[in-house]
Amino acid sequence: MKRTTILLTFLFASMVFASLPQATSQAASWKQIPIPPLPAFKPQQPKRIQLSNGMVIFLQEDHELPLIQGSARIRGGSRNEPAGKLGMVDMYGEVWRTGGTKSQTGDQLDDYLEVRAAKVETGGGPDSTSITLNCLKGDFDDVFKVFADLLLNPEFRADKLDLAKKQLEDSISRRNDEIGGIAHREAVKLAYGPDNPYARTPEYATVAAVTREDLINWHHTYVHPNNIILGMSGDFDAAAMEANLRALFEALLKGPSLPKDEIQYHPAKSGYYLISKEDVNQSSIRFVGLGTMRDNPDYYAISVFNEAFGGGFSSRLFNDIRTKRGLAYNVGGGIGANFGHPGILQIAMSTKSQSTVESIQAVDEDIDDLTKHPITDDEISRAKDAILNAFIFRLDSPDKILAERVTYEFYGYPPDWLDKFPAEIKKVMAADANRVAAKYLHRDQLAVLVAGNTKEFDKPLSSLGPVKEIDITIPPPPGAKEEESVKPTASNEEGKALAAKVVAALGGDAKLGTVKAVKAKLTLTQKTPQGEFPMQMETVIVYPDHLHAEMQTPGGAMNIVVTPDAAFMSMPGQGMHDFPASQKAETLEQIKRDPIFIASHWKDPNVFFNADGSEKVGDIEARIVDVNAAGAAIRWFVDPQTGRILKEMYRTLSKGGPVQGETDFDNWKPISGLTLPLVRHNKQNGQDSSMTELTALELNPAVDPKLFAKPADESAAKP
Repeated sequence: MKRTTILLTFLFASMVFASLPQATSQAASWKQIPIPPLPAFKPQQPKRIQLSNGMVIFLQEDHELPLIQGSARIRGGSRNEPAGKLGMVDMYGEVWRTGGTKSQTGDQLDDYLEVRAAKVETGGGPDSTSITLNCLKGDFDDVFKVFADLLLNPEFRADKLDLAKKQLEDSISRRNDEIGGIAHREAVKLAYGPDNPYARTPEYATVAAVTREDLINWHHTYVHPNNIILGMSGDFDAAAMEANLRALFEALLKGPSLPKDEIQYHPAKSGYYLISKEDVNQSSIRFVGLGTMRDNPDYYAISVFNEAFGGGFSSRLFNDIRTKRGLAYNVGGGIGANFGHPGILQIAMSTKSQSTVESIQAVDEDIDDLTKHPITDDEISRAKDAILNAFIFRLDSPDKILAERVTYEFYGYPPDWLDKFPAEIKKVMAADANRVAAKYLHRDQLAVLVAGNTKEFDKPLSSLGPVKEIDITIPPPPGAKEEESVKPTASNEEGKALAAKVVAALGGDAKLGTVKAVKAKLTLTQKTPQGEFPMQMETVIVYPDHLHAEMQTPGGAMNIVVTPDAAFMSMPGQGMHDFPASQKAETLEQIKRDPIFIASHWKDPNVFFNADGSEKVGDIEARIVDVNAAGAAIRWFVDPQTGRILKEMYRTLSKGGPVQGETDFDNWKPISGLTLPLVRHNKQNGQDSSMTELTALELNPAVDPKLFAKPADESAAKP
């Protein structure tokens, strides 16, 4: 009976659904599904207050969570710093917070804020500096006292400035490590001009020139109420917050008006610009020119054009160059627009080295195609939908709306600029987008920058036109010459005598004269901003020009082989990769710079020692000896009493290019019949880079020639 009841119920339900009107049936196509219009954009506007001294305050209540956020944006940024002190605003933004106040050090502030789960941070940018706070509502009074104290009474302690300098110097030393970063930096210089304030980059010399007094003077020059826009959002009563802020800031004296910046822009001439980087297997390409500003009446049409042409997965550039042709990892761009200064017209792409020229030609074709096949109504519709759908997520909270209003206030845009944006985007038609494309995007006016491995290009870049090479060599720190060591072509008497002392200190002529090869075990500790990373390493060197190294990395054993005939690295699962010629040459020179090699060949006719001058190394007045070891130059700093090498200096190669190398020798101990420094502290351009600790040494080991042979399977050499 129960089964019969269930069956009848099912049949009844089927009859009911069958009798429903046809209108309730599923749409035949997704295009028939009605799409309701987006609701009217009515953001919650913050309250604007202007004090008698010129300070502008925005208050935005938000009672969703018991949190309060605040930010003061202050006019004056890196574009205003002197050319001889580039990097000053970066360090100012760092030391402002870490240096603490007159009453508390930065470390004390860290502890005070940490127990309250609060933050007060400072920073510097191109046209402004800032100080921000973030805290629970119940801790606001305590945290705001820190905020106000830092704003009004910073101390800029010298030890924190020294630390900020070291951090910035480390950043300089690594700025040529990553090809995308190189391309971005140099593209900005091409678009604005190398001396433009928005394109300048700090160097060791400009960082070293900055003093504590410079930071103090900057603060006194720019931090005045009439240069400050303060925004507060969160769980507070606006009337009460206004009263508190007036009580604190109304009495501050108005400062002098800042002079108007007269910034000149000198875009590079149209043509091809090359940055050669041999240690990569892909090219980073930029088509660049000068863009426009957001107060340009064409801004809305430009925004829609950018989205349709190069803005996302459905753009023309992406669909053609990546999806159809399979040439690029990523590609996109458009006519850039900024609030306070012109943006950069830029089309950026990354491709494998072997398709570099083909990819450039593909972009050329897509730009030219805009004339033959203008942007269509369908493309415009998709672009506007993408912009408007994303727009609301940029402004989906009161604090984001507040940040926008502060930005408009800072750059002098009308308060309703944000409110008009959706309506202005909706007005853009295909004719508008094609008009701005024709007005601003001219291929014959663009500079094309290519950063990559020229030896692997599909065609020479010069096949497209004349090429200008860009030198990205990092200037050495003050006091460091480009070539600290010279290659003497003859030995002087003192140099030869000191070399004899070095040989005796290392183990003696008789012992060293028998050394033809060495096998060593050591711990290599790489020093990076993220911390220290020790790795175990075993090397076999057959003098003068064969090296095999096996390094234990988190990803497995990495093997490195360098000989006059080959230089490569191999690793399980990653295949084999040839070294660039420059890296091969540098490694062969490293072998010749080894004290064991020099000491065992010190009487050779192509090895020279020239002593000239002294320098203090620790407490010892060391003699300086320039060494030419069969063509490899190195400078020794020798203890004239013991013959021990205290320090050596040399030019070497890092990922970012040539650098000044320095090694301090430590912990001299007997090992395998020699006396050697077991610990070596290495620096590049004055910054700690690594440390090696020798744990075992074997002289003249049996060496299988196959150790230096290239693997038979080279199919995985390149991805």
